[in-house]
Amino acid sequence: MPDNLPELRDIHIPQDISNFPLGYGWLVILVAILVIWSAYKLIRLIIAKSRKLYALRLLKNTAANNVPKAASTMSEILRRICVHKYPDALVLSGKDWIDFLNSKCKTKLDAKTAELLANAPYMPKNSTTYNVGDLAKLKSFCIKWVGENL
Repeated sequence: MPDNLPELRDIHIPQDISNFPLGYGWLVILVAILVIWSAYKLIRLIIAKSRKLYALRLLKNTAANNVPKAASTMSEILRRICVHKYPDALVLSGKDWIDFLNSKCKTKLDAKTAELLANAPYMPKNSTTYNVGDLAKLKSFCIKWVGENL
């Protein structure tokens, strides 16, 4: 039997494989995830800003020639915001509705303006109980409330 031992060579262990640099495929996936996440955040921000701007535009375009109708429209806008943000507040009316609005805003409604907001949906269209000054106070409160809650 011939001696084959001189032909054997030492076993060489391969070098360790490094985790970095990652392959191009992983980098593409990572960049795609970052782009999708950034786009999602940007779209959420745009939607939030557009809701706020839309509500403010509705409030500013409320006509001041008919005080009960304008106050009723402002109350409706506030309730529409509550549908989105505070669903539990939809069942509130009267003093509870006013207390809820005051609790969610830094500035509070004075008594006469609060009464206008609470009674506006039930007043006749030609009522002269409230004047344009009361409506202006209500409009400024609504603008501040929308600014703080949307």
